[in-house]
Amino acid sequence: MISERLKEVEPSNVSNRLARSASQKLKKNNHGSVMADDDSSGGVSLRCLSLYSRGSGGCKVGAATSDEFGEVTKGFKPVCGTHDTSVDCFSYGVERFWKRNNRKKNLEVEKEPHRKNTMDVFLPDDVLEMCLMRLPLTSLMNSRLVCKKWRALTSTPRFMQMRREGCFPSPWLFVFGTVKDGYCSREIFGFDVSFKKWHKIEAEVLTDRFLFSVATVRDDIFVVGGRSSVGRMDGSSCKTHRGVLVFSPSTKSWQKVASMKHARSKPVLGVCGVSSDRLVVKNQHNHFLRSRTRVGGVSDVYEDPHRLSIRRLSRNSIDEKVKHASVKDRRRFLIMAAGGLGSWEEPLDSCEIYDSSSNKWTEIQRLPVDFGVVCSAVVCNGTFYVYSETDKLAAYDIGLGFWVRVQMTPAPPRVHEYPPKLVSCDDRRLFMVSVSWCEGDGEIGRRNKAVRKLWELDLVYLTWNEVSKHPDAPMDWNAVFVADKNLIFGVEMFKIFGQVLEFLTMCDVADPAMKWVHVSKNQVAREMDAASCVMKSMAVVHL
Repeated sequence: MISERLKEVEPSNVSNRLARSASQKLKKNNHGSVMADDDSSGGVSLRCLSLYSRGSGGCKVGAATSDEFGEVTKGFKPVCGTHDTSVDCFSYGVERFWKRNNRKKNLEVEKEPHRKNTMDVFLPDDVLEMCLMRLPLTSLMNSRLVCKKWRALTSTPRFMQMRREGCFPSPWLFVFGTVKDGYCSREIFGFDVSFKKWHKIEAEVLTDRFLFSVATVRDDIFVVGGRSSVGRMDGSSCKTHRGVLVFSPSTKSWQKVASMKHARSKPVLGVCGVSSDRLVVKNQHNHFLRSRTRVGGVSDVYEDPHRLSIRRLSRNSIDEKVKHASVKDRRRFLIMAAGGLGSWEEPLDSCEIYDSSSNKWTEIQRLPVDFGVVCSAVVCNGTFYVYSETDKLAAYDIGLGFWVRVQMTPAPPRVHEYPPKLVSCDDRRLFMVSVSWCEGDGEIGRRNKAVRKLWELDLVYLTWNEVSKHPDAPMDWNAVFVADKNLIFGVEMFKIFGQVLEFLTMCDVADPAMKWVHVSKNQVAREMDAASCVMKSMAVVHL
């Protein structure tokens, strides 16, 4: 009996001792552990679950805090160690995992608005065009390398027209016809006036071509006539050209247009914009020429009277088509070419006009008799002015189609070794740059010196008035001058002490002082030959 009672009491005592030890451990853990949390409803501690293992055979998950999970089986030991069961490996790993995940989520939440602000921003095409058209040409060319979309947006004729009409372009000077090592250089030198920096452009089309003339039409440059030789320019095998090329600096592209009627080298050029009214006048001029040719011959009416009504209908329909085309396309222009040298280097007195609408050259009335060799020309106020080496000025009325000799009183005095150059500012002011002698400012015993002067023609009284003096000595007898709005640019090249030098100057005619300023000195001509001083030509373009 006693033994049976002892057997019954022993298990209860063992369980009581286990419960007592568990409660003591709980008290210690509640004071020292941060992760302890008691559930008031069930009385079960929410501490971590201890992992027990027996040797190498598996693991057992149990709770040492309550009898509901059963007794601790003999032979099992905690994985974390036997010396301190308060270290909760399972809860510690869960806590680290939870904190790590929460940290990643917080970072993602913080980065979401930043990503939205930086990556999901797209400008409409019209807004992007408004931004890109305000860039200088150099920056615009670099922006075309960003992506295909920007290249496509900035290469369309519409974009270039919007940029030009918005007055965002700046003037660029392009120098052609340079010579290196005795050969015609295929390089074009462009000068950015706003940044005062030279750029070099390769042009394969101009290889072995020289003595051509250039003219600016909006943002394109027309290369007219010229000569070419195979190898060095020794004059043994030269060919005079009738062809005309068009160079677009913004896209660096070339194209061909209709050729002239006569081969010319160094013709004088003039460019004039044409309106619809001008086209009507031109048609009347053509009809006047046809009626005038009938005086010396047989009339078309007597040649075939039965087809008179048909011819009238066809002519009226052609005139209506031309009128309709003129109203539709107001970007029409004319290029006048006069004088120059022929295939045998003989001076020419013939003249031609290029019409952009028909892409054809048409011969017009020749220069006045005894006018002399043409040395310069320009279009001013819708009239084509040409100046000869004999100090004569003639004007061609584009609408009426005939030449008028302008009686100047008197002609500006000049040194005949330096041919004068005509320039037009704002298409309403006519200037001439020439070299004349200066008598030492009235000082006795001082030698005379040559000075380059700027003259303006009074279109009402037809008198020349001196308005400015160039500060440099006239070292280049073939100096080139071009005008852009109120600015006159001049390039002089000359060889001195075995080296070719160049000076680029500018004069603002809107300024009452009209002073010349130096823009660039000795930056590109050092590598050129002395023949570049004679062969060079220049054009100014707004880009």
